[in-house]
Amino acid sequence: MNASRTRASRLPWAALVCSVVLLSGCSGSGSAGSGSSGRAEATATQAVQAVAPAADGGDLQLDYQKVIKDVLPSVVQIEAGGDLGSGVVYDGKGHIVTNAHVVGDAKTLKVTTANSESPLTATLVYSYPQQDLAVIKLDKVPNGLRAAVFGDSAKVRVGQIVLAMGSPLGLSSSVTQGIVSATGRTVSEGGGDGEATTTIPNMVQTSAAINPGNSGGALVDLDSHVIGIPTLAAIDPNLGNSAAPGIGFAIPASMVRTVADQIIKDGKVTDSGRAALGIAGRTVLDDSLQPAGVAVVQVKSGGAADKAGIQEGDVITQLGDTPITTITSLAEALAADKPGQRTSVTFTRDGSARTVDVTLGEQ
Repeated sequence: MNASRTRASRLPWAALVCSVVLLSGCSGSGSAGSGSSGRAEATATQAVQAVAPAADGGDLQLDYQKVIKDVLPSVVQIEAGGDLGSGVVYDGKGHIVTNAHVVGDAKTLKVTTANSESPLTATLVYSYPQQDLAVIKLDKVPNGLRAAVFGDSAKVRVGQIVLAMGSPLGLSSSVTQGIVSATGRTVSEGGGDGEATTTIPNMVQTSAAINPGNSGGALVDLDSHVIGIPTLAAIDPNLGNSAAPGIGFAIPASMVRTVADQIIKDGKVTDSGRAALGIAGRTVLDDSLQPAGVAVVQVKSGGAADKAGIQEGDVITQLGDTPITTITSLAEALAADKPGQRTSVTFTRDGSARTVDVTLGEQ
C-alpha cells in the first residue's frame, strides 16, 4: 500500500469533528491481489466469507450470496499511474463510472473486469472533480460485460443492510457488509493548509468497512442495486489520522446517474445542480489566529458575486443565516443551496460590515 497516495484533511463535517480520506491510492506494485483477473464467478464464494451471516444462518446468507453473484461481475479494478481503485460498469458500451480522484491526471487507464484474463485499456471520457466523479470507456468491450443496476437514492433508509464491493488495498473483488448509518451528509475533503478541495452534499454514510482502493466501487442493497459509490472514509485526528472504523461515505446513485448521463451524452457536465457564488477565496484568521471568514481573492466576471457588487479583498462572514469562518464552511453552505436561489451575503470591507442580496449561479 502506498500510503502517500491516501490524502487526508483535518476538516470538520456536519456537526462532528473528524476528517475524511480518499479511498484510492493503493500502489499496484507489490500490492496484495494486484494483477488478479477479478473473475467474479470464481471469487464470489470466497468474497462472501468476509460477510458475517445472521445468527439464524440461512436466508440472510443466501441473500448475500445472491447479491454478490448479481453485482460483483459489474465491479472492476482500475489502475491509474500505478495506483489502484475501483469502478462500476455503467452500460454495455464499455462506460465505467468511478471517482475523479481514482483517475487523477491519467488519460489512459488499465481495467481488470470480471471477464478479462488480463487488464484492458480504457480512456478517460471526462472527470468532474467538483462531485468527485469520472467516466472512463473501455477501448474494446469484452464479451459478457455486465452493467450494474443503479437504485433510487430516495428509497435509501437508515438501518438497511448494504454490501461494499471493490478492491481495498489491491485485493480485487472484495466484499464487506454493514448498514446505512445516515443519509444527507455533507462532507469536505481537504487539501493543504486546511483548505477544502471538494465538498460533496447528500452523501450516504455507511458502517461497511471501506479502505483505500474501495474508491469508485459499489455500495449495494439487498435488491442487488447500486445505491452509492464509496468515496471517503473518516479518520480520527486524535489517533494520528488513523481510520475511524465504521464511518465511510458514498456518493448517492441519483447523483452518479445525473453526472454520468451528461458525460456520456455531451462529453462533459452541462447541468451540475450545484450552487456557486462565483469567487475564489481563502480562509483568513483574526488576531487570535482563529478562522474569521473568507477573503475574496478573485471574482468571476458576470458571476453571482460580481452582479451583487462583491469585490476582491472583501471578507465574507455569513451566507444567509449561516456564519462563514473558513472556505470549507462556505463550500458546505453553498452545497445546501441551488442555482438561481436568492440569498444574502454579509462581508466586511474597509472595516465595515455590509450585506447584499445575491442570486446564486451554477458551479
